[in-house]
Amino acid sequence: MNYSKILEELHTEAIEKKDYTNKLNPKTLQNIKTIAQKSFNQKGVFTVLVTLSIYKIAHPKQDIRNHQTQIKDGFSGRTIDTKYITPTLKKLGLPSMAESGWLTRSLEQPYPYDLDYEGKISNKTVKKAFLELVYSIEIEKIDPKYILVELFIQIIELQKKNQITIEPLANPEKLTITQIMDILDRQFRFKYKTFGGSKLPVLAFYAIYQILTLEISRYKNCTLKGLGSHTASDRTSKSAGDIEIFKNNELFEAIEIKLDKPIDSNILRIAKEKILKYNPKRYYILSYDGVLEEDRTTINQIIEEVKERHGCQIIVNGVQDTLKYYMRLIDNLEEFYQLYSDLIANDDELKSIHKQKWNELTKELNNEL
Repeated sequence: MNYSKILEELHTEAIEKKDYTNKLNPKTLQNIKTIAQKSFNQKGVFTVLVTLSIYKIAHPKQDIRNHQTQIKDGFSGRTIDTKYITPTLKKLGLPSMAESGWLTRSLEQPYPYDLDYEGKISNKTVKKAFLELVYSIEIEKIDPKYILVELFIQIIELQKKNQITIEPLANPEKLTITQIMDILDRQFRFKYKTFGGSKLPVLAFYAIYQILTLEISRYKNCTLKGLGSHTASDRTSKSAGDIEIFKNNELFEAIEIKLDKPIDSNILRIAKEKILKYNPKRYYILSYDGVLEEDRTTINQIIEEVKERHGCQIIVNGVQDTLKYYMRLIDNLEEFYQLYSDLIANDDELKSIHKQKWNELTKELNNEL
């Protein structure tokens, strides 16, 4: 069964804005809206709903609430998702998990997705909408095609609203490290009143590492791994840090970045576990708030212990101090600005306010240049 083809065809209908809303009741439409609005931060729920719906289209007699083979009369939703759905979602530019929605602990519980499902989906409104949509498909016999097309239409519209053209630099040759550090500091510090801002320093470091891996001899023959979801848990992301650098197919360096939390002993203990599991040569822990002074002795002890027993060098430092140091190493500040701006513009997890703020700060900078 070509599940990918079904998904692509429904996505095409959504692009063409095929209207099935008259076949959906107000409650179902509201539930679709809830899933669409949260799809970029609740990718597991979105992916699982898409997988179940596609499977129902292909196998109308299957009760899609029984999403695992260990459930009576069940099927392997995770297998279909991993092999067909998630790769196709990535291809279409829709929200997607790294591998499968079923790697999310709250969704992998071996119980049917009925209205009493006990999986602890963090957002209760999303959980309710998800389970009610599955109920609508399975019990109320609403065609999942109508649900998916409307869901994709709403997500495509949200993506369009979130697309912002980043202001270009007026006189990039005049850009100084002090100026770019100032607008980064103001961008990171701004109170956005929405989640997502913690990814901004990750994108800044990713942009700088794109340059460092080409210009610095230490990173010769190194590969920068693509950025994963910043909302994924450590368990589901299967990564050592926010940014990973590989050399000869082995983890060379990992960078963990915190925006609103100082580096404490617990963060070091978690890092120690990751180092033992993933075996990097260096492990950077960078925080906008620096190191928690009362934990510094314990932090230093863990750093020495890991160095002695494993060999990995743990480096703790501030976000701004490290960025400023790296800025001194690169040849072209304009290249950093452009790479960072592109990452901001194309990131689905950031909200429009994050992108608008960068534009606002760039316009102010252009007045200085």
